[in-house]
Amino acid sequence: MSDSPERPAPVSLLQALRFWLKLGLISFGGPAGQISIMHQELVEKRRWLSERRFLHALNYCMLLPGPEAQQLATYIGWLMHRSWGGVIAGVLFVLPSLLILIGLSWVYLAYGDVPLVAGLFYGLKPAVTAIVAQAAWRIGGRVLRNAWLWGIALAAFVAIFALQLPFPLIVLAAALIGYLGGRLAPQHFTGAAAHGEVGAARVAALIDDDTRLAHTRFRPARLGLILLLGALLWLLPMGLLTLAFGWQGTLTQMGWFFTKAALLTFGGAYAVLPYVYQGAIEQYGWLTPRQMIDGLALGETTPGPLIMVVAFVAFVGAYGQPLFAGDSAFASGALAAALVTWFTFLPSFLFILAGGPLVESTHGRLQFTAPLTGITAAVVGVIVNLALFFAYHVLWPEGFGGTFDWLSAAITLGAGVALLGLRRGVIETLLACALLGLAVQLLA
Repeated sequence: MSDSPERPAPVSLLQALRFWLKLGLISFGGPAGQISIMHQELVEKRRWLSERRFLHALNYCMLLPGPEAQQLATYIGWLMHRSWGGVIAGVLFVLPSLLILIGLSWVYLAYGDVPLVAGLFYGLKPAVTAIVAQAAWRIGGRVLRNAWLWGIALAAFVAIFALQLPFPLIVLAAALIGYLGGRLAPQHFTGAAAHGEVGAARVAALIDDDTRLAHTRFRPARLGLILLLGALLWLLPMGLLTLAFGWQGTLTQMGWFFTKAALLTFGGAYAVLPYVYQGAIEQYGWLTPRQMIDGLALGETTPGPLIMVVAFVAFVGAYGQPLFAGDSAFASGALAAALVTWFTFLPSFLFILAGGPLVESTHGRLQFTAPLTGITAAVVGVIVNLALFFAYHVLWPEGFGGTFDWLSAAITLGAGVALLGLRRGVIETLLACALLGLAVQLLA
């Protein structure tokens, strides 16, 4: 008999709702940090699902356009509590970020630079850098189990860092390598540890490797219903916006533009930022380059997916040209931010709720899981590149030609020691770094 803990008690929808709300409030650190938090909470601490089940869901979400961490939360919510569970998990992952960004965007436009906020940001950015590096370390330690997978991760890093190849191409190449590897050397592409390999170290999870759930079975009628509902949920608001403001209206064009952007976000927010930059600044003139950079800083240091920067873009674009009679700048900005969030995330919900049953049918089948294992290994290399991207902008804020920020480097190092060495939590590390950054700015 194993000494591992017994299977956890069933989780009610209310218990899950409280967790997803908490996650939406603490999900700092971009997708890598958010996935790390979910892994710690759901796999290691609460044991709501097994390691393999978590990685299987993560692999699928990595394939999709859109914010993978939000999609992973939606997938796990659906796995545990059917469609409503997925909707609740996905909405609560985004809603706190939307409300916070609306408030911060208003403060940003109405009051300009705030020294207090600048000081907090000064400490938060190094902490975010350390969180992303920690996530690469943790995920890499679990996924890169042999030289083949290490090679894929290294090749992906070189491809995106040195060759600047597009992320979709890296994903396709990793999937092809995984597929061929699964046929030629299957023992190297099983991903997580095989049954029996972990022995007594394996603990029971509420949704284990072999758990089969009735609602995850593929049914063509359900797929058709979800696709029809998704089409209506897009056509109805788009039709109303067209009737109210015309096709060339600001809100209508925002809805159309960010629908297209949502389908291009392979690899997370950074993959689509050039597209948003060109459209929002050069084509539509919704905001200035400086405002775009400030919005990205806000997105990096607030909970939720980084792609929520689109809410800032929409708020600024509509705030500058009020859409309603009278003094309606805030109302215009808030409505635009909410609508753009709707159009940006609607495809993500459809991908999960429609595709989830198909993905569950591939669980444990090597011809499907081997390509996904290859993709996960490649994503480790991409996360390392993201960590270096953050480090560059934090440590050399004016570029390599400027001065090295030794204080930010010290905060980054301290955050890394707290996370990896002292194993402190993400939130307490963020709070400590924010207060330290504020003290540095006030004493400067």
